[in-house]
Amino acid sequence: MTTAIRQAGRATGRLLGAALMAFGTYLFVTVLLIAVIGTLVVVGAWMLPEAVLLVRRIAGAKRRQVAGWTGREIPEAYEPLTGTLRERLRTAVRDPGTLADLRWMAAHYVYGWLVLLALPLWPVGLAVDGVWCGLLGRDAVVLPWVVRLADVEARWSAALLEPSPKARLAARVRALTETRADAIAAHGAELRRIERDLHDGAQARLVALSLRIGLAQRAFDRDPDSARKLMEDAQDQAEQALTELRHVVRGIHPPILTDRGLTGAVRALAAGSGLEVTVRVEGLLDGGVSGVSGGGGGVGGSGAAGPSGGPGGVAGSRGYRAPAAVEAAAYFAVAEALTNVVKHSGSPRAAVELVRLRNGLRAVVRDEGLGGADESAGSGLLGIRRRVAALDGVVNVDSPVGGPTTIAVELPCVW
Repeated sequence: MTTAIRQAGRATGRLLGAALMAFGTYLFVTVLLIAVIGTLVVVGAWMLPEAVLLVRRIAGAKRRQVAGWTGREIPEAYEPLTGTLRERLRTAVRDPGTLADLRWMAAHYVYGWLVLLALPLWPVGLAVDGVWCGLLGRDAVVLPWVVRLADVEARWSAALLEPSPKARLAARVRALTETRADAIAAHGAELRRIERDLHDGAQARLVALSLRIGLAQRAFDRDPDSARKLMEDAQDQAEQALTELRHVVRGIHPPILTDRGLTGAVRALAAGSGLEVTVRVEGLLDGGVSGVSGGGGGVGGSGAAGPSGGPGGVAGSRGYRAPAAVEAAAYFAVAEALTNVVKHSGSPRAAVELVRLRNGLRAVVRDEGLGGADESAGSGLLGIRRRVAALDGVVNVDSPVGGPTTIAVELPCVW
């Protein structure tokens, strides 16, 4: 009986909130009519886009209310109201989301008052269910109808507020256009970075190497000792140039990803990060079977990599391996996140998780540092978002002031 009363009370509060929103939409009709009339007489044309924006906010509040009751998010799919007044008017009128919101608002004027059916059920329910449950020990039969009314209201709202296929397609096209633009911008920035690294690093050392070899050739007959010294310097320059080239190659696609896979590459990152990093892998191919030097647990297990990079164990099944592009995106996301931990968090420890999902891959980096990560303060998190968005992935950053910080990346892929 207590459970039934608690659930019915929560449902009644939910229906009261819906009734208050219905009452608010009654008042909003006046604003909408003024905006329409102002548009028809041209003088108040600017009011219609603002009224549509207000409708979107009301519908968004209803979506959040329904999601709080059902536990299922209702997506939004609107055309952006930007540009000139003429463009904003055209979008406000032609956007399928506007028609859907107005249709929901009109229907909500009626079914938003289902609380009027729920209130009479309370005295009847308390009397009938009190006897039925208290004396006979049976389940409540009247008060659960209050919950059913709240469920009906939520289902009707969800059905009316669900974006149409046309609106979903338009939103998808906009998202793909934005991610393509970000991918092109990121690609251009990457090419400029590679060019700069080659010009300032390997190319400069190769030029110095060529000069020393030329000087050594000239001095070989008259001063063999100087020629030998120049050749030793040339050898050092060659080694440094190779190091610079390896650094550039690692920035394009780390060879360790090809050799050891994502798990082995992440363990190597953990070992060289200077942090105490715990690596947990679930369901992925263990590329470190051939001998990973670095911390981290095996598939389905966990381990730690200290500053010195102690060896970690390998256990469990061999699992699966993601496509190369997905592995590269996850690798760079983990690398950037660990770099942020070292630079900004102040925490000596971090944890990395690599999990195979049914339709994708999830990489999570956590630390117990200062928190308060600001994506606008630098290019690191923005770079992660751009790289992941190019593969239609998602990045979630949870970093309250005082910590902890969690960066979770989900990348879709076919296994």
